[in-house]
Formats: sequence, C-alpha cells, structure tokens
Amino acid sequence: MSNTKYVFVTGGVSSSLGKGIIAASLAKLLQARGYRVTIQKLDPYINVDPGTLNPYEHGECYVTDDGAETDLDLGHYERFLNNPTSQANNVTTGRIYQSVIEKERRGEFLGKTVQVVPHITNEIKERIQILGKSGNYDIVITEIGGTVGDIESLPYIEAVRQLKWELGDTNALVIHLTLIPYLSAAGELKTKPTQHSVKTLMESGIKADILVCRTEHELSDDLRRKLALFCNVRQEAVIQSIDASTIYDVPNLMLDEGLDAVVLKQLVLRDDNVPNLENWNKFLQRHKNPKFEVTVGLVGKYVELQDSYKSILEAFIHAGAENEVKVNVVSIHSEYIDDATISEKIAHLDGILVAPGFGERGIEGKIKAVQFAREHKLPFFGICLGMQMAVIEYSRNVLGLKDACSVEVDENTSNPVIDIMEEQKSITDMGGTMRLGAWNCELVENSKVFEAYGETMISERHRHRYEYNNKYKEQLEQAGLKTTGVNPKTGLVEIIEVSDHPWFVGVQYHPEYKSTVANPHPLFIAFVKAAVVYSKNKKNAKVSQG
Repeated sequence: MSNTKYVFVTGGVSSSLGKGIIAASLAKLLQARGYRVTIQKLDPYINVDPGTLNPYEHGECYVTDDGAETDLDLGHYERFLNNPTSQANNVTTGRIYQSVIEKERRGEFLGKTVQVVPHITNEIKERIQILGKSGNYDIVITEIGGTVGDIESLPYIEAVRQLKWELGDTNALVIHLTLIPYLSAAGELKTKPTQHSVKTLMESGIKADILVCRTEHELSDDLRRKLALFCNVRQEAVIQSIDASTIYDVPNLMLDEGLDAVVLKQLVLRDDNVPNLENWNKFLQRHKNPKFEVTVGLVGKYVELQDSYKSILEAFIHAGAENEVKVNVVSIHSEYIDDATISEKIAHLDGILVAPGFGERGIEGKIKAVQFAREHKLPFFGICLGMQMAVIEYSRNVLGLKDACSVEVDENTSNPVIDIMEEQKSITDMGGTMRLGAWNCELVENSKVFEAYGETMISERHRHRYEYNNKYKEQLEQAGLKTTGVNPKTGLVEIIEVSDHPWFVGVQYHPEYKSTVANPHPLFIAFVKAAVVYSKNKKNAKVSQG
C-alpha cells in the first residue's frame, strides 16, 4: 500500500465555480502544515493538450519547465505552492486514448478487446498515481475538469470510484464543489441543485466526503444541517466558499472553515500543527494596502477574455504587492489601434505591455503601440510576440527598413527581421512542436535585465516558433537596439533593450509563467517600478507647469 494519500476534487451544477482555486487553496494549507503536496488536473477534452486551442476556447495555455503545454489551472497551482509542475500534472482524454491506442498497436493487450473499462480507466488510474508513486509527495490532489454528469467526464469518475475502493477510505477522499444559488425573488438560498449534483455523483458509485459550496451569502447552521443530511456527509464537512475580493483570500477562508482539518482527519494524518501562512498574509497585506497606484495598458488581441492573459494579470498582482503599488491593467485591443486612436488609448498610461500571441491579426496595432512607447519614453515591456513587434518597429522606423516584418505575417518580406527557426521549417504537425519549456539565457551585465535579475545566467520558459533573425543583429545594435540576453547554446537572441530609453525591454520567453506569490518575477517588479517613476515624474511635471 502506497503511503501517499489522494484527494479528488469534482464539480457539479455549473462550470467555473473555482475547482482549481479550491484545490490550490487546500494544497497551500496542507503545505503550510508541513506536508509535501502537489496538484494535477484531469481534462476531459479530446485534444492531446491545449497547445492548439484558441485562447478564446480555453484561456491561456500554460507551459511547464519540461515543455508541457497545459491547462491554465496549473498556473494557479504553481502561483499558490511556489513549486514547479510538469507533464505529469496535466492529463487529457486525448493523451489517455492516444496512449491506449499506441499500446494496442504494439500488441500489449494480448489480443483482448480494448474497452473504456478496464483499459481506459486503468490508464487514468496509472496517470493519477504517477506523482504519488514518485515518493516525492505525501498528498496528491487531483482536480477533475468539467461537471459531474458530463459524458466526457464519466471515465474519470469511474477511475476515481475504482481507486477509492482499491486505496481505502483513509487513503482517498472526494471533495465535491457545487453551487448554492440565491433566488432574490424568494430571498433565500437553494440547496436542491447541490442535492441533485450529489445524487448524480452517487449514481456513478461515488459518495462525496466533503461538500464545498460556492455561495454569495453566508450558509446558516440549519442549511448546513440540511445539506449534511440529504447529501450524506458530516456537518463539519459542509464547507462554505463565499465570494472573495481576491483568489488569494481563499486559503484563509478555507482555513476558517476547517477544510484542511476535515481532510486530515479523514486521511488519518496529523493535524496538531497550525498552518504557517505568515509570508502569505504579508503578501495579502501589501496587496490590499498599496501606497501608490499606476495604470498599465495590456495590448493584445484576445483581450475580450481575461483568462487569455491570466498569468500576466497575476504577475502584475505579485509585482504590485512587492512594490506596494496597485496596478490597474487596462485591456487594449490591438486591432483597434491606429494613427487616429493611438494617443487617446495610450497617452494617459504609465506603461504598456505588448502581449504574446500568434498570427497576423492585430499586428500593425501592436507595432504602433511599441512606436508610441519608444518615442514618448513610456515604460515598455514586450513578451514573446511583443518583443518581436519591438524588433520590427525599430527596424522600420529607426533602421529605415520599411518592409521589415516577421515571416509569420509576411513570408515574402525582403527583410525578415523575425524568421522561423531552422529546425521548425520541416515540421508539419502543430501540437507540441514549438520551442517549449525552460531554456537558459545569459545576460549582459550593464543592462536593465541584469539590474532586475541580479545574476548573469537565468532560466525561463518558452513557447514560440519564430525568432529574432541574427543576420540583422549588428545593424540593430549599431542603431541602438541592444541585445542584452542570449541563449548560450544556440546563440539566439532572448532579450532586447533600447539604450536611450528609461525602461524598454522585450523578451522572447514568457516570464509570467514563473511569477508566484512567494517569488514575484523580477522583470514585472522592475517594470512596475519604472511605471511608478514615470507616473510620479508626469505628476511633478504637471505641478511645475501649473
């Protein structure tokens, strides 16, 4: 019998209730008690990974150190726990079926008819236990995507049923997250949706051990007793999850509700030590009591869905708290930036971040935003495609290469300052074939980025197919676009800076993926500081003119 304990988080009634935040908050509390904890996400969609999904479909695609393209919930896990995740932390139906079919083709099933039960469910159980069997964790929390009753989720629910039976009640438990809606016409909270959701779960052979109830209003003792009675759980296992002003409040709310204590009691684990949330609460204190305020523009082409840039928005929260600054992020759609609107959209800001993305839509708007920031000495931060747009803008407007472009946008450009990597030219499959995962970068000491990091060798995560074209490096450097970070193995340019600008930095990698509550990313910290300086200078200039 494995010493690792397993916690499964399922959802009912509605999607988007926050299973990932509840899983991350529980993990944070257990970690704060001294347990080694990790979280994994089981996604029911048939895509092998979210790498080929449009951000409008599924939010951002999060990338791990080992190059896995994963669900954005893994970002929450890392931000809360400050521990890196890996390929093993995200499993999709597509990956499960791909693995089973490959085994069948190799003849590993000895002529058996391959079925959902037992072959698919066995594969799921094996994936669930990979992290537990590594010996690195005391508790593995597994979040199951979708809602109970979905056709796509059924094999996962069946796998959980089998695992609970195999492991025993003291080694595995199920937390079911549901909604307690408030009907304003009746003036009361309604438990029936939760009762039906628990009933659906029980029809699959699983009894919920703990209920976490999302609600806009406090749950009374009478309502908790009713839920406990009709959903067959202990009353102390009915946990209220009331709407919070920030997701970072949720661990403390779950602590107040005793979620971690109920989990440890059922798993027969020690709960005599109090969670140490001192540093977490210091972060919250700074986050909620800023001493200054700045407004930063997020220039992108998926801005209608905030989850498209989830890690960037969270990185601003971390960096803001570190600087004791409230960072107001204004979304600016790059498709609607032109000469007539640029000043109206950007002039009032204290800095702009030009976001990552793919394809040619909205490209010219991003280039105009970069030009405005460069010419008006506005703090600028370009990430991945944003960095590439900075190279194109500089090539066109400073170097004089008017047709400079990326071959992603114009494959016939005579000045491809951004080109496809040589090893990418023969690739036909789209999924999992980009430059992915952690790569080293060597920094130039006399630079803004070295000032931020405080070291010469860093490691950052990538997700891209196109690169700075080194054929133009000498020309661009002579014109003032300095290369301040290079991959030591490939020689590829990772970071550019404008030498005569207060803070103009573009990076080929995705720094937002590594920003956590415990370790805000140094570049976001530096960018927010630059925005504060710009804002103060702007206000001082107005005062002196007045």
